[in-house]
Amino acid sequence: MVKGHDGLLLVGRFLLVLLFLVFGVQKLDYASTVHYMMQVGAPLPGLAAVVAIVMETLVPLAIFIGLATRPLALLLALYTLGTAIVAHHYWSMSGMARYENEINFFKNVSIIGGLLLLYVSGAGAYSIDARRRERQA
Repeated sequence: MVKGHDGLLLVGRFLLVLLFLVFGVQKLDYASTVHYMMQVGAPLPGLAAVVAIVMETLVPLAIFIGLATRPLALLLALYTLGTAIVAHHYWSMSGMARYENEINFFKNVSIIGGLLLLYVSGAGAYSIDARRRERQA
């Protein structure tokens, strides 16, 4: 990693998880989230709602503060791939719905790229992960 870019990693972590946090907070309304899961055809909508709430609130917060960043970045990448396939299956749609879901599908693919880069780079110096490494050294 290039020395002195830890501040950019902190900002990058925040921007990468911001989308999850914004929509994760909205999903805290469990009943509405279950209803949404039923609308998009998610299997086991009640369980899917719980998974969505955890994956879009707790995991992004942990990544932002730099806690278990690498494994959580991979976990969030897998979740993002799953949501792309389940909720944004543009290939089975037509018209404006196809266009909007194609954008969202490829937005998810781009986010996965960012999460993979975060997995490779790690959280940087401004993180709980770095403080743990310092204590162990």
